[in-house]
Amino acid sequence: MTGRLSRATLFFQRRVATRETAGIWIAMSRAGLDMRKTGGQGGAMSEVKAIALSELGETLSSLRLCSEASSQAMERSLRQTGQLTPVLCYPGDSSLQIFDGFKRLRAARVLGWLSLRVQCVATDGVEAKLSLWEVHEGSGLSELEQAWLVRSLYRDEHLPQHTIAQRMGRHKSWVCRRLMLAEGLSEAVEAHVRLGLVSATAARELCRLPRGNQEQAANAVVQRGLTTRQTLALVDALLGAGDEAARRRLLDEAAAMRRHIHKTPGEKLVADCQTIRNLSARLRVQLLGRPLLSLGAPAAELAVQSLEALHPTLVDLAQSIQTVIGEKEAASEPIAF
Repeated sequence: MTGRLSRATLFFQRRVATRETAGIWIAMSRAGLDMRKTGGQGGAMSEVKAIALSELGETLSSLRLCSEASSQAMERSLRQTGQLTPVLCYPGDSSLQIFDGFKRLRAARVLGWLSLRVQCVATDGVEAKLSLWEVHEGSGLSELEQAWLVRSLYRDEHLPQHTIAQRMGRHKSWVCRRLMLAEGLSEAVEAHVRLGLVSATAARELCRLPRGNQEQAANAVVQRGLTTRQTLALVDALLGAGDEAARRRLLDEAAAMRRHIHKTPGEKLVADCQTIRNLSARLRVQLLGRPLLSLGAPAAELAVQSLEALHPTLVDLAQSIQTVIGEKEAASEPIAF
């Protein structure tokens, strides 16, 4: 295989190999030798092959967030230089499941590619999730992504908290805090985060609220476009409110506040058209970039509801635009005598 080894490949091979021959592997890595044809015990790596995008699963993508900027950067990279490193997968129940390469998969879909170069690792879901942790530990998973990973290991893989702490190289109290973060966040707010409406850092602040109050606060954050610091101030105010009436008043005031910028009717029309064009392009990329179910069931349900509500609005808008354009064309035609 040509091209460089991905950091994920190196991390996985080194971790698996430490069971017996860690020193040999690291020496080979530093010497620039090819480590791709052999893996450690329980983690043999296949040859790199071209696999159709339709055959690649992304169940573990629900543990990651992907910003629009990073997605666009990956699209540019694939378009300009092609795929430099293989996507890493492990054999799932019905398909190959990716644990490193989600952005490459989504970018390939947007670009209309039919396949990607893939390397399959003979491992299971637990080891794949731990590999995901090791690969991104240096560059940094957000606290919320860490929390989702811990919750998945605890709830889905049934690992005890002390085992998770040991495997992740963290104290048990760290695991407990991450688990509390994941399970303290309401499904509605988690769906907002997965859809990019609320940042992970803002969600961490919203988690301090009782689950029943989080969605209303999140709606205020979305409507006003609050920063993490502003979200922190809002949450502090809500926690300091004396009663439910005071909390309701704070939420109503937060949702009602808007920036007022005076524009002429023509300026508003042109600005709205440009905004809709930009949003339409972004929405199309999001729809093509990943299956809705990969967002998780709550987020997928919210997305479908939003799309269903959007569809008739867009149909009405298209009809209104056609009517206005038709009236202009009719007015510009010469009058026959």
